[in-house]
Amino acid sequence: MDELKAVMGLRRIRAVADYQFGRGVGEGLFPDGVKLTFSSRTGRVRHVYLNDVLLATLRPSDGLLALTVEGARRLLKVLPPPKMRVVVDERLAPLIAEGRDVEARWVKSADSDIRPRDEVLVVDPADKLLAVGRAVLSGAEMLSFRAGLAVKVRRGVVR
Repeated sequence: MDELKAVMGLRRIRAVADYQFGRGVGEGLFPDGVKLTFSSRTGRVRHVYLNDVLLATLRPSDGLLALTVEGARRLLKVLPPPKMRVVVDERLAPLIAEGRDVEARWVKSADSDIRPRDEVLVVDPADKLLAVGRAVLSGAEMLSFRAGLAVKVRRGVVR
């Protein structure tokens, strides 16, 4: 029964990743061999690990994935630029890598498909991962606004 639960859980998280980030992303982000933990109360998938490293958490509030830095690194390899990316000024890269939120005036480019509340990858102009977070503005708004918060950073790569 546990084996069936794990297979169904893997199928589910891959489907969520495909929905959230684009078709075909699930298998690249979560290969065979990932370990899942389940909520003791609901029995739903809570965390996804690969080689004992946390990749993502399934948010109970909306059923979508919240990526860790390691999960974001895997996603960066799977998604071609500019998908789900917010590119920031390279002079601010150290601050953002430490976990500082991204202000709209710092955004150099952003995927036009980004919507508020989307999980995004914050990168420098060379496509090097700086942080992972949640979009506050759409991709178009990030480029047109000169003030305000663009991305609420969950975790920088330095922390």
